Amino acid sequence: MEQRIGSSSQPLEGAGFDPAFIPGLTSPPSGRTEEDGPEKEPEVADAEETDAAAAEPEEAAEADEAAKVPPSEQEEDTETDGPVFEASDRRARLVADHRGVRLSLDDQDCEFRWDEIGAVETETARFGKRYTVTVHTPDRRWYPIEIEAPARSHFKEWDEQLDAVLDAYFETETEVDADAD
Repeated sequence: MEQRIGSSSQPLEGAGFDPAFIPGLTSPPSGRTEEDGPEKEPEVADAEETDAAAAEPEEAAEADEAAKVPPSEQEEDTETDGPVFEASDRRARLVADHRGVRLSLDDQDCEFRWDEIGAVETETARFGKRYTVTVHTPDRRWYPIEIEAPARSHFKEWDEQLDAVLDAYFETETEVDADAD
């Protein structure tokens, strides 16, 4: 079965997407021109600009403090003592721990909780140093990520670490059924 990437539907056009598509539905443009100047008095407009400029540094300082601590470190406060698998290269990163599996490639991230995962598959390239991990979901979607290892000798070590994490946290359907009985 081939996985389709993207949507098969066409983008919406017309009134359902843009109300200005129907003439008369939106208000007509005002009769003002650029020569008329701003709508407000100049003193009022200047006062509002200075108030907005004064509020921006405070908001920027709060945003900088929050940006200094990445969200992954904020969530690691509740870390358990179980096994953790981490592998990364210059572009890709894979983390599997008690929370689930997280894949990152450049600026794209995705996270899967353990109950969202149907299977995890690993594959190594016959030649080269590429280690591929594919996360399969129950709805027949899969998400592969390729990580370039520093050396081929890391493949065995990574397989063992990932197996330890999967053994600790991943429950197959038979284990779930046995727990229910």
